Amino acid sequence: MKPERPETAAPEDAAARRARRPVIAYPPETLPGPDMALYRRLRANLRTVADVTVAPRDAACFRVGAGQFFRIHSVEGPQVGDLNLWHAGDLFERFFSGKTRALHGTHLSTGDRLWSVLPYLRPMATITHDTLDWYGFDADGGSVHDVIGTRCDPYTHALLSHGDQYHHCCHSNLTRALADETGLARREAELLVHDVLNVFMCTGFTRDTGQYFMKASPVRPGDYLEFFAEIDLLGALSACPGGDCSAEHSSDAAACHPLRVEILAPEPELAAAWQPPARNPYDGSHGA
Repeated sequence: MKPERPETAAPEDAAARRARRPVIAYPPETLPGPDMALYRRLRANLRTVADVTVAPRDAACFRVGAGQFFRIHSVEGPQVGDLNLWHAGDLFERFFSGKTRALHGTHLSTGDRLWSVLPYLRPMATITHDTLDWYGFDADGGSVHDVIGTRCDPYTHALLSHGDQYHHCCHSNLTRALADETGLARREAELLVHDVLNVFMCTGFTRDTGQYFMKASPVRPGDYLEFFAEIDLLGALSACPGGDCSAEHSSDAAACHPLRVEILAPEPELAAAWQPPARNPYDGSHGA
């Protein structure tokens, strides 16, 4: 946090420096965008091909083929989830929340894409429907589906609690799920777990101190967030031990509920009109 009483005196032109116009770092006008009209046609006739239930305070993996859809459903009560995505054929290509945030903003909704890490940097999934898009930004600056939080983890919990050992943080949940799905040792799997999309979580930054905050999620049973898989995906979703994150996380005190992941396939004839994205076109020479 910035100090309330800075040690350095403001220069004479401080007001002028602060008044400089902000510039959008990555203008969205030049960003390759999704064909939402095509996705709307594809999602008009979907059939369920798989269904995965994520138990409270736990995680589960799921697989989605390129050209399929997946939905994360609220089913029993307000519950947030932490989502990781990997390329099913190459786990080193995984979701890049920081670049996704820089390209689309702090909170995602319909039409935004989940991008992969360097050197791949291509869309892994596109959000095609969001039943919470009505929420927008509230009076506190909060909104849903953020890419600003990392994930609750046992290391930060131990740090803040002076050594308490808690094993159902989302980081640990995702680690166990990935290890069980792939056969990797847990230490290896842990290195592949990454910053998340906080599905259904309502978050923001306080206006006075710029601190990350959470508040009760507006999600209710029947709500869902829907994605189109741009490449073959391995996903892992943790049902956060904070429940709806209205009070705390990384504990057994919050009321928690399961989440459901539904995998859906479009009509094959329609799907033939879609092509998967290529890897990023940068040549990788780095000026050498």
